[in-house]
Parts: sequence; C-alpha cells; structure tokens
Amino acid sequence: MGKLEGKVAVITAATSGMALATAKLFVEEGAYVFITGRRKDALDAAVKAIGRNVTGVQGDASNLADLDKLYETVKKEKDHIDVLFASAGYGEFAKIGEVTEDHFDKTFDLNVRGTLFTVQKALPLFADGGSIILNASIVSIKGFPAFGVYAASKAAVRSFARTWANDLKDRKIRVNVISPGPIDTPILDPLGPDAKASFTAMIPRGEIGRPEEIATVALFLGSSDSSFVNGVELYVDGGLSQI
Repeated sequence: MGKLEGKVAVITAATSGMALATAKLFVEEGAYVFITGRRKDALDAAVKAIGRNVTGVQGDASNLADLDKLYETVKKEKDHIDVLFASAGYGEFAKIGEVTEDHFDKTFDLNVRGTLFTVQKALPLFADGGSIILNASIVSIKGFPAFGVYAASKAAVRSFARTWANDLKDRKIRVNVISPGPIDTPILDPLGPDAKASFTAMIPRGEIGRPEEIATVALFLGSSDSSFVNGVELYVDGGLSQI
C-alpha cells in the first residue's frame, strides 16, 4: 500500500520541475492528484506524463476566479482534499535601484497573495488531519544579490506557515514549508551555465538537486510519516544554506 493510498492531493503549478515530479510520486503512492498550470498545452502534457489518477485544471494561482474554478472541480470530482502543495511561484533578478512596481507586484501577487488564497480557498474542502505544504526558498535566509523582492516574498511564505499551523491546530491540519536550493529545472536555464557552476561549487556533494529529491520530501510531509512535524521549514539544498 502506498503512503498516500486513497488520499486526494492538489498541487499548483505542476506542469514541470519539482511540482510535476511531486505529482508523479504522489500518484505512484496511491493519491488522486489535481494539478494546475497556466498554459493548456503544458498542462495537457503534464497530465499525459502522470498518466492516471490525475485531473488538470487550467489556471493561475494569483487569480482568485481560477482558484475558485480549481476547488469547484475538486469538490465535484472528489469532494475533499487531504494534501495541498502550494507550489506556484515566480522570481526574477532586480537590484534595489532597478525594482519597479510591476516587478514587485508580479512577485508578491503570485508568491504571497497567491499562496494565501490558494490555502484559504482550499480550507472548506480540507479533511481534518490533512497536510499543507508551502513552497519557499533558501533565498529568504541568504543575501543573493538582485534577488531581494523574491527573497522577501519567500520569507513571507515561511511566516505564513507559523501562523497557519496555529490557526488550524483545532482541525489537526499541519502546515510545513519546503525551501529548495538550486534544483535542476528549466527555471535555472536562463541563468546560464556559469550560474549553475557557481551553485554547484557551493554544495558539498558537488551537484545541484534533482526535482525527484524535492518530491520525496513533499511525500514525507504529505504522509503520516511526518505526523509529528508541524510549522517547520525544511531546507532541501544539499547543505548550501547551512554550511
């Protein structure tokens, strides 16, 4: 029997990378998964890649109407949620003198506002004793140049987990945070090979992470294996932020 046998999971922005790897693993472990993505072609490809026990719902996590559509679909098909991985996020470089209103609003609308309402709107369907996983980043505790707005948005996500773990304690819903380091996904591609090499040099094992290594941590936090884990930020970065 899988670790999520019979469970219903929702994973936002699961058309590639870490979230797609997580959706695949959740299904392998017995869950039925609802995934979201903004582009229909990418969403359809992800559903095909997962292969079974999955429903794709097109939408943007920063758009409240799209979130309503997502949860209406979940209610109609499965009627409840056991695990939510609020994975949608966005970041781009801008030094303090280069930050614009658009840059700030785009980052915080998805990473902070989107995360808040992704969780809030899921709560009426959430089973007591369920698990909420938020996607943050090691940048919130580092000082990487030109990443200040993104880092601040991820610090806010980590703060949410502390508060929500208390808000939801009467329902025994756990709220935890995964903070990835550099993971080999398409998001890193625009940074170029020099950036990848620089990150690799900071990691003790000498290689950046794989999406599947985030998925296994999400499985741990989503399953009963982590029943006594609540309110934590789990750094999945090969030691980059800790050493």
